[in-house]
Parts: sequence; structure tokens; C-alpha cells
Amino acid sequence: MMIPRQLAPILRETCSLYPVLSVTGPRQSGKTTLLQNLFPDYGYVNFEEPNTRRFFEEDPLGFLKLHDRYVIFDEAQRVPELFSYLQVKTDADKVMGQFIISGSQNFLLLEKITQSLAGRVALFRLLALSHAELAANQPDLRPSELADNILKGGYPALYDRPIPLPRFFQNYLETYVERDARSLINIKDLNAFQNFLRLCAGRAGQILNIHTLCVDAGISAPTAKSWLSILEASYILFQLPPFFENFNKRLVKSPKLYFYDTGLLCHLLGLSTPEQIFQYYQRGALFENMAILELMKNRWNSDRHTQFFFWQDSNKVEVDLVELDGIQTHLYEMKYSQTPTSDFLKGIKSFRNAAPLQRQQGKNMAIYAGEERQPRSEAIIESWRNLPVL
Repeated sequence: MMIPRQLAPILRETCSLYPVLSVTGPRQSGKTTLLQNLFPDYGYVNFEEPNTRRFFEEDPLGFLKLHDRYVIFDEAQRVPELFSYLQVKTDADKVMGQFIISGSQNFLLLEKITQSLAGRVALFRLLALSHAELAANQPDLRPSELADNILKGGYPALYDRPIPLPRFFQNYLETYVERDARSLINIKDLNAFQNFLRLCAGRAGQILNIHTLCVDAGISAPTAKSWLSILEASYILFQLPPFFENFNKRLVKSPKLYFYDTGLLCHLLGLSTPEQIFQYYQRGALFENMAILELMKNRWNSDRHTQFFFWQDSNKVEVDLVELDGIQTHLYEMKYSQTPTSDFLKGIKSFRNAAPLQRQQGKNMAIYAGEERQPRSEAIIESWRNLPVL
């Protein structure tokens, strides 16, 4: 069963405007299924297949003569030379929607696009299923309880068939380590890398301290930075940068770590039941990760190019998410509590009092684990259930 994706109509429309479409995202986020259903008349080439790669590497001109237009090239980052040939081909043919390239390794793919296809390609990201996509199309499949939403995450396979969560995520991790991590970098000690990944999971929602991470992992700072880059490139985790634009006070200037799927995050933390979520001492960070991720999905799925940050001053007063939308600044706090209090809005008030006047005030919102929406003078206190429409 395919759940309709919000990005689909945008991809269909954009296909007539650019020679090349690029869709990147995590493994098993639904990229191939979406593209093959959206463009059924296109050919399909998967560069994961060794024989296909060998054919291209040995005879690229012959390969592209066979696949000269209206083709989906999957895992295109596996053949970096492809992009230079596509540049020449699209410049000569001037056909819109000539090629669609997809991949699960963001940095490598974007690096090659920057070098070869700048101005010729429309870039999109497809993450796992969002709450909005489930609510709009398969509301019965969306878990009704908050902890279950966090535990399950959004990988489409989990909503298509009854796969036990531990089995799915363990297989996912083994595939990632064996296939992606090794192809991106020569990791000599896989156990050390897996330990590093779990240490990162324990820091989800926290400000990144490279020094303590290195000490705990028993690796050097260059290795830690390299491995973080690999995890970001493969859409496992991301770093949320701090916002410190024109503030006249000391602010935190290190990023925070988050994961692209809360189900995978919970698996890495050894959490497998709602009861364990409730008892987890950092359950607020899990909720924060989920809410920030859903807001990001909503923007990316509608092709809205906003920027995301967090804000924290020297007194550790914080706004969990700062969204720059043109000249407007939207502020979001995330609170894993079912009872709203005035403390929910402390960070928002501090930001507004300290912020420069160059930007217009946008939404002020505290997203919490309760059920009722409460408009207040300083901000709206919003239920997590309304994440699909935020």
C-alpha cells in the first residue's frame, strides 16, 4: 500500500521546468516508490547493481545512448562521473524533465550537482512519512498515543506490513553500516563506529560538545568530525545551528544534535515500549526531536525554503526552534508535559526582548504533549496532535 506523498504534485509540476530533478533522502524513505509511481513512463536504472555500474564505467557514452532521456537514475552518487555526462547531455538536448536522479547520500550527491549541474537541476529532499501525510491519507495508521508515535517513527515499510520494530531498525542499521558507511569512508573499526552512533543518540536534543564526545567514544576530534559528516550525509542525524544574528549578548554558538527518525533514535537508545519512553530521563529531548522533525518535514514537503536554528543565551534560557521565513521569525518551544504552565513561554519572551528589530515577529508557539489548544497573549500553546497543520 502506497501512502500519497505531499511532495508528489510539486515534483510533477517542477519536472516541466528543469532538465534534471534530484530527490535525496534516507534509505527506505520512499524515494523510489514515489518516483516510479509518479513517472511510470520513465525508465529506471539502479546504480546499486554492480553490472549496471560496470556498464556505465566501461562505456559511459554507450550507456547514455541506451538511456538518453526520461530515465530515473537511482543511487546516482555511486557513479560520480555520471553528472558531467548529464551536464553535456542536457545542455545539448534542452529537454525538460529529461533525467531524475535520486540518492541516499546527501553530501556526495549535492557536491557533484554543484560541480556539474548548477542551474540545471531542481533539488528536493524526501524524509520518512510525516504526521501530516499519515493524517491526510491513512489516519487509522497513525498511532493515537504520543509515545507510540515517537517509537515508530516514519519509515513507510512500518506502515505497510507488521514488521516488529526491533527487527526493522536492527536490519536498517546493519545495512547502513555495511553498505553506506563503508562506501563513504574507510571505517576500520565498525564496533567503534556503532558505539559512536549510540553515543550520538544519547546526545539527541543536546548542544554538541565534540571534546566530551571524543573522550567517551575513545576517538580523535578529526575522526569524530568525519563520522558526524558521514552520519549527516546519509540522513541519519543532523546538526541544528545556533541563531545569534545581531544579538548584543553572549550566546551559545555550538550546534545541537537531532535524528532524522525518532524510531531509529529510540532503537539506538534501547527503548522499545511506551513505558520505557515515559521513564526515560531525556524523554523531553525525544519529544523535541519529533516536533522539530515534523516541522522540517512539513516545510520540505511543501518546498518552502525556510531556515531552522535554535537559540540559547549564556543563562541557558532557550528557544528550541527558530524558523526564519523571509523577514519573519517564528519561535517554537517543545514541552513534554500535559499541563501548560507560564514556564513554557520563558524562552520566547527572552528572545523577543533581546532580538534585533530588523525582522518581523512571526508565530510564537509552545507545542506540548497535551490535547487542548490554548491561545494566550504571548503565544499559542498547541497540542502535538496538530503538528500536521503547523
